[in-house]
Amino acid sequence: MNFRTLSVLFLLAIAVLPLRALAARSSPEVHPPQRRATAVTMAEQLAKVLPIAPLPGDIVSPFAPPDFDKPDPAELQAALLAAQRNAAAGPAQKKSVTLAAGDRETLEKLASQIQPSGAMQMRGVQRLLINGKAFEVGTRFTATYNNLDYELELSAIDRTTFTLRYRGEEITRPIKTVR
Repeated sequence: MNFRTLSVLFLLAIAVLPLRALAARSSPEVHPPQRRATAVTMAEQLAKVLPIAPLPGDIVSPFAPPDFDKPDPAELQAALLAAQRNAAAGPAQKKSVTLAAGDRETLEKLASQIQPSGAMQMRGVQRLLINGKAFEVGTRFTATYNNLDYELELSAIDRTTFTLRYRGEEITRPIKTVR
């Protein structure tokens, strides 16, 4: 045998010795039934499903507080200020300011302003192209309507449609590509 073969065999022998010693010292992972009995009893007690007492009917849910769907006072104030500015601007520059009746109508107005140029898939993720920028699902962005800013979320992108979300309302719009 040559020197290289002997040195490899020697290194392998040195590497195997600690492993054999470790295997000889290890204990079995599963203990005998008498030793496991206390752990099993405790696990059974922890796994019991206790009945939950019903909540009183007059409790207010923190996830759906009353008057949650009403317009924000700050938004109403901003709309009122915008209407006053338009009234002061004179008839030549007057713009009509109307508040949308609810979140759905607001979302419809905002969605009509967003005109994507297409959709693409990059690295396995679908993206919507708006003004040359790519947006993926979950992106939040601000849209302005009647001098008020609204935060929209891009909740879905398909090959021919996209879905926007605003305060729990969703609307799906087609992607109109220019040919």
